[in-house]
Amino acid sequence: MTMTEPSATKPWHAQNADQVCADLETNPARGLTPDEATQRLTRHGPNRLASIPPRPAWLKFLDQFRNVLVMVLLGAVVLAAAIGDIKDALVILIVVVFNAALGFYQEHRAEATLAALKKMLAQHARVRRGGRVLEIPAEELVPGDLVLLEAGDRIPADGRVLVSHNAEVAEAALTGESHAVGKHAEALAPGEHPLAERFNMAYMNTVITRGRLELVVTATAMDTEMGRISGLLNAAKESATPLQIQLDALGKRLALIAGVVVSLIFALGILRGDPLVQTIMTSIALAVAAIPEGLPAVVTVTLAIGMHRMARNRAIVKKLSAVETLGSTTVICSDKTGTLTLNQMTARQLFYRGRRFAVSGEGYSGEGEISVGEGDPLPDFLPLLTPAALCADSRIRDGQLIGDPTEGALLALAAKGGVDQETAAEHSPRLAEIPFDSAHKFMATFHHDGERVRMFVKGAPDVLLARASSFLDAAGEAPLDDPARAAFEAENAAFAGQAMRVLAVASRDIPAHDFNPTGDLMAWANSLVLTGLVGIIDPPRPEARDAIRLCKDAGIQVKMITGDHAITAAAIARELGLEGAVLTGAELDRIDVAELSRHIEETTVFARVAPEHKVKIVQALKARGHVVAMTGDGVNDAPALKNADIGIAMGIAGTEVTREAATMVLTDDNFATIVGAVKEGRTIYDNIVKFVRFQLSTNVGAILTVLGAQLLGLPTPFTAIQILWINIIMDGPPAMTLGLESARPGIMLEPPRRADERILSLARFKRLLMYGIIMSAGTLGLFYYAQARGEAYALTLAFTTFVLFQFFNVFNARAEHHSAFNRQFFSNGKLWAALATVVGLQALVVHWTPAQAIFDTTALSAQDWGLAFAVASSILLLDEGRKLMLKLLQRSHRRPA
Repeated sequence: MTMTEPSATKPWHAQNADQVCADLETNPARGLTPDEATQRLTRHGPNRLASIPPRPAWLKFLDQFRNVLVMVLLGAVVLAAAIGDIKDALVILIVVVFNAALGFYQEHRAEATLAALKKMLAQHARVRRGGRVLEIPAEELVPGDLVLLEAGDRIPADGRVLVSHNAEVAEAALTGESHAVGKHAEALAPGEHPLAERFNMAYMNTVITRGRLELVVTATAMDTEMGRISGLLNAAKESATPLQIQLDALGKRLALIAGVVVSLIFALGILRGDPLVQTIMTSIALAVAAIPEGLPAVVTVTLAIGMHRMARNRAIVKKLSAVETLGSTTVICSDKTGTLTLNQMTARQLFYRGRRFAVSGEGYSGEGEISVGEGDPLPDFLPLLTPAALCADSRIRDGQLIGDPTEGALLALAAKGGVDQETAAEHSPRLAEIPFDSAHKFMATFHHDGERVRMFVKGAPDVLLARASSFLDAAGEAPLDDPARAAFEAENAAFAGQAMRVLAVASRDIPAHDFNPTGDLMAWANSLVLTGLVGIIDPPRPEARDAIRLCKDAGIQVKMITGDHAITAAAIARELGLEGAVLTGAELDRIDVAELSRHIEETTVFARVAPEHKVKIVQALKARGHVVAMTGDGVNDAPALKNADIGIAMGIAGTEVTREAATMVLTDDNFATIVGAVKEGRTIYDNIVKFVRFQLSTNVGAILTVLGAQLLGLPTPFTAIQILWINIIMDGPPAMTLGLESARPGIMLEPPRRADERILSLARFKRLLMYGIIMSAGTLGLFYYAQARGEAYALTLAFTTFVLFQFFNVFNARAEHHSAFNRQFFSNGKLWAALATVVGLQALVVHWTPAQAIFDTTALSAQDWGLAFAVASSILLLDEGRKLMLKLLQRSHRRPA
């Protein structure tokens, strides 16, 4: 091969180390020369991932105008200005620009918040070049470089392992594998090897948890596995949110209504012989009234409020329009490691002195206890826990692990049993050790303890069983005979069957005068006393179980998608309450998206999957009509997050690539936070629908009132400025406060709404038409009644009555199917303040002399106000009567014959 070939195309894992170095034209002892490194850097480019240039701010601002409703409103601005109605044009234009500015600000602020989370990529690397060890920027790495790494380092590029000193690498971010993976330098047998099973390869952005590695770089930048995933991300296209689709459809319908209104009113005016200019003015004024110009602003403000609430509850939303998408989510596809689980290995069960014990508590905090059946006495755990604490190179500081996750589980177990690692080490200082190695599969440490040296061992159960001659039973040390071996083997199989990683713990006492710390330590690794077995697993997050139950109640499916083994994934799924079939990545390879979509509903767990499989699963779910949310923290989750309707990344454990691909970032990495976000999304949509019902019923009422007057031969009951006033005050405070409504009871016990559900459904339009007819009849009735007292009085009474209709109609909008007089009747203080403001402003318009001149009004008596209130309240009372009748009918139908 020549170095002009893409170095990522060769199966490096199947070659021995000498072949790899020869193909990469590098010296395994001295590395590349500085000149060679410079030439290769010119040829291959910097070791950084390609990124899409950020969208300019001015284009992001213009994006806020990209929907049909806003276009219709801008058309109304042009029409109003064309006939000289500058006030109306300015008001609508201000509303549209305000909406765009607020949306732009909210999204920009979310991006700024996310910028603080970017801390993932390795910045520097230690390399051997020209026989010298140098520290260079990670961007300057090239294929053929020799990289030196130790525990805690983040791997800066893909590479083939040349030397491994007991090294283990945490690859969960790339493969989903929850356990750290041991690395070695031997070539793998020819054949297909999944990424998670290439034990002689190391990949960009994974982390060494134990030991040291020396590797030769085989791929950099976009040729790495991480670069390949980044390419999948760039290929994914964003789709419109359900709310965007519905608002566009609503805008088109309202534009059609406005066109019909203009044509009808214009035709009637011409037929009646009204002046042409007045007819045009009235037609356009009503066309503007037919369009809820406050809707974009209310939608934006409601989404912004929801965005702020979510941020306070540890969920940062990057895109304003996506806030509501969660409310229509039907499936949440979740990564397992670090999302549904803690990504902190934890001891869950023990086999000790012939009995099985349960261990409570999760993670590395040390909180929890060892327990057995109720009333049974607990034995002395020191012979088991002291080796667990001392046969380890890792440490726990303030609940944070420094070192290997498996050792962390043992240290936390020791703490639960009252054994402190530092105190035990002071009493029995370490003299020597046998490091863990994949060849002998155990680790041993030797500790001074008076006249003896205590040897503590941990490792694979089958290995320590073969090296042990006795074990601890209830009475003490006993010979390890065949029945005892069979008991240990049965417990080991039982623990493994529950997807636990099993470690055996053993010990041996050596006379101090016989021990030589520089001698053959392996000679002592026989005739061991087998102490017990420890079952370790990455446990489910406690709050994830409750969150999944709440998702089920809300009609939302939860599917686990993981790179882990099927047995492990299925066991965790059972603990979380997820029931259903299990599919593996190998099985997914054998079927296409169409066939997968036929089986996707009954499948709950997808195990041993690659990034391409996750995208395939999301596509199959979307093909079934699902609105898909995908959660994850690893690089391997990022393409699926990008393809999902809403991608949710973990902010703490999540990679930079994942956070970039996601629409929402959880700053607490808590799956349960998603449920709160779903509730917020549903509440937002609910509040937007409340506004639409309220605003459109007002608009329908205004149109029917003017149209009714035309058909009945009455004068127009409102002036153009009065129609504008109605729009301003009812689009303003009361409408805005509907966006502040709290979640109604039972909102999370309902199934998700269909993605194609219309905001303005036929049933809803019928109700709005009914409200409009009531408003029209009441307003025109009082208008006709007041004709005898003069035009100014009749206009004022009709105008005031119509405004008060909105006061009562807002309660109909709050409760579509249930009584408005519920426990939440007084819950929205801002709404009550807004309604009081509206009544106060209307009184000002009616009774203040300067306002009377502007609005063509005259003063009303207290009796007139009482009459207007009484007529206007009919819209609420009649709707309450309708709801009561429907409720009684439903009860009678449910009653058994």
